[in-house]
Amino acid sequence: MMQRPPFRPEEYSLKETRPHLGGHAAGDKLTSTYDLVEQMQYLYVRVVKAKELPNMDITGSCDPYVEVKLGNYKGATRFFEKNNHPEWNQVFAFSKERIQASAVEIVVKDKDLIKDDFIGRVSFDLNEVPKRVPPDSPLAPQWYRLEDRNGHKVKGELMLAVWMGTQADEAFPEAWHSDAASVFGDGLATIKSKVYLTPKLWYLRVNVIEAQDLIPNDKTRFPEVYVKAMLGNQVLRTRVSPARTLNPMWNEDLMFVAAEPFEEHLILSVEDRVAPGKDEVVGRTVISLQHVPRRLDHRLLTSQWYNLEKHVMIDGEQKKETKFSSRIHLRICLEGGYHVLDESTHYSSDLRPTAKPLWKPSIGILELGILTAQGLLPMKTKDGRGTTDAYCVAKYGQKWVRTRTIIDSFTPKWNEQYTWEVYDPCTVITIGVFDNCHLNGGDKANGARDIRIGKVRIRLSTLETDRVYTHSYPLIVLTPAGVKKMGEVQLAVRFTCSSLLNMMHLYSQPLLPKMHYVHPLSVMQVDNLRRQATNIVSTRLGRAEPPLRKEIVEYMLDVDSHMWSMRKSKANFFRIMGVLSPLISVAKWFDQICHWRNPLTTILIHVLFVILVLYPELILPTIFLYLFLIGVWYYRWRPRQPPHMDTRLSHAETAHPDELDEEFDTFPTSRQPDIVRMRYDRLRSVAGRIQTVVGDLATQGERLQSLLSWRDPRATALFVVFCFIAAIVLYVTPFRVVVFLAGLYVLRHPRFRHKMPSVPLNFFRRLPARTDSML
Repeated sequence: MMQRPPFRPEEYSLKETRPHLGGHAAGDKLTSTYDLVEQMQYLYVRVVKAKELPNMDITGSCDPYVEVKLGNYKGATRFFEKNNHPEWNQVFAFSKERIQASAVEIVVKDKDLIKDDFIGRVSFDLNEVPKRVPPDSPLAPQWYRLEDRNGHKVKGELMLAVWMGTQADEAFPEAWHSDAASVFGDGLATIKSKVYLTPKLWYLRVNVIEAQDLIPNDKTRFPEVYVKAMLGNQVLRTRVSPARTLNPMWNEDLMFVAAEPFEEHLILSVEDRVAPGKDEVVGRTVISLQHVPRRLDHRLLTSQWYNLEKHVMIDGEQKKETKFSSRIHLRICLEGGYHVLDESTHYSSDLRPTAKPLWKPSIGILELGILTAQGLLPMKTKDGRGTTDAYCVAKYGQKWVRTRTIIDSFTPKWNEQYTWEVYDPCTVITIGVFDNCHLNGGDKANGARDIRIGKVRIRLSTLETDRVYTHSYPLIVLTPAGVKKMGEVQLAVRFTCSSLLNMMHLYSQPLLPKMHYVHPLSVMQVDNLRRQATNIVSTRLGRAEPPLRKEIVEYMLDVDSHMWSMRKSKANFFRIMGVLSPLISVAKWFDQICHWRNPLTTILIHVLFVILVLYPELILPTIFLYLFLIGVWYYRWRPRQPPHMDTRLSHAETAHPDELDEEFDTFPTSRQPDIVRMRYDRLRSVAGRIQTVVGDLATQGERLQSLLSWRDPRATALFVVFCFIAAIVLYVTPFRVVVFLAGLYVLRHPRFRHKMPSVPLNFFRRLPARTDSML
């Protein structure tokens, strides 16, 4: 078996960088609106239209297109058939650092089967091209007379604009870039940068109350009816009505996720369970969501009766039966007071309710500069060598952004900047890096999937306001072979707060909207609805142009985070131990004090204890003063960097190869029966230990209950008598004296201690639990 390379923690750490943002070093006073990225210079050529082009073919027509040439690079517009006055309005962008020519040449050609004919050209000396710095107005295009190869004027004019600018230019996102010269056809659409908005999601609540005057197909028996509701690919059923009548009642709530614009209709069908596995439709109704009322709170809306339609088969065709008086009683509404959960709860980027009137004002702005990546690994093979065509996706709230794809580079430079409004600081922005596998052939590329390179999560509440964070984040993925570093991505992040008071006030507010607490959804409901919401988001974003594909959306939304993993279980166990370790340390420290390991410390604790007993009003101030001093003391060691993926915390580098193979297995499993049997046995052993721990906890709780339940009559009698005597003693004796004596007893010297367990502990351990009643 191949040995795993030695684990080097420094490879997976965050590195601070000092890029020249906006032409300045990071941390300098920045004035440009595009100030979180390094400025990249581009030569822009906007080809608008042409007029009075000469006829070139024998047929007396012209099929013109424009070719823009700069050194080794050339880009071409689309061509028009038989058009002497074509209009293209296309922009070409050439990176200044790659320019190796002194002039740019714009050539008009006539498309031909054998060889394209030269019509005319316009050329510009690069030293004379004007510069444009936004927010200056865009350069107005001008008419230029075409020249032949010798510089003589010929028939036809071309409208152009040529200028030097940066990636802050409005023309940048839709421009054809010179580094995409090898990409043609459908692939061109997938390399451009794009901003996406996810559809507005609503919870649709369908309260199925009752039905009236049902007409079953078999009139000799009472029907066993239930209601099946369908919205797109979401299907829910009520229980079978307990009343076997023609007027059944259910009064059940069914919850769906609906997305604007509402494309699907809600289809409700009343079905009769004729036999096991055989159901017959008694009647159905179709409801358009456009007319469904929307509510912002928990006030009850009026219910409505809907007529049921019966479809019968006549000569193989489905026909609607007209004389049909059955109807169904429903209360339907779109819930605007909930936040539709479509991402993992731990990494939420948005917590606002669906209905816009319930939104609170924004508290700030989040700005993200996606700069560069370094050390990316080859993701695929092209012409016998490894290559990577990388792009970034960032998501926060309803806005997803995708940078342009940098072709064939292990050190891509994007330098693109994006902005989001922030409504809650306790949210997370996710940035993922992917390899584009759709450059040649687009969707026809044999079901190719874009490959995940890695992702970064940044929690806004961990960022100081108005500070620019420039760091290089390791891109870490877990593979069946173990944890792997795929490279690094360099980001610049700034969280600007518009009102510190509003932001501080938010910390006292509930995390989710009011409806989640007034009318909470069950855990099972939330999980099912989240899965439906994720499907809707990935479907809608997959229909955009260029599409944000399903594998990308699911990776960014952590769709598979709920799947069982031995590694995650171990990591979570050690996280719990990490949380409990301070308490365990305090317990050990107190035990050492009680056993007089360090007499001086024990005497000081005795003095503090006596002071607090004599002056009990000092107890709470002392506790809070102590916490204040700890907080001030820890300020020196506060984190200076945003959080990032921690391989050690995730137990990624110590995971056993078989555990990783199990984590990456499909659901249901695709492994051999003997491997599944081994894993099942291992899972049983782990689950057995968990079962024992849970059982022990339950036993302790049941023993507490049995103190007063008379399950053990003698034990309860002893405890009741003890409580009566204790009540009299505590009533007579001053409370300070009781606490003082109890404290001295707990802190007594080891000479007065026994190695045997104490009487109260012995009594507690003898109490009965309900384990006797278990099979």
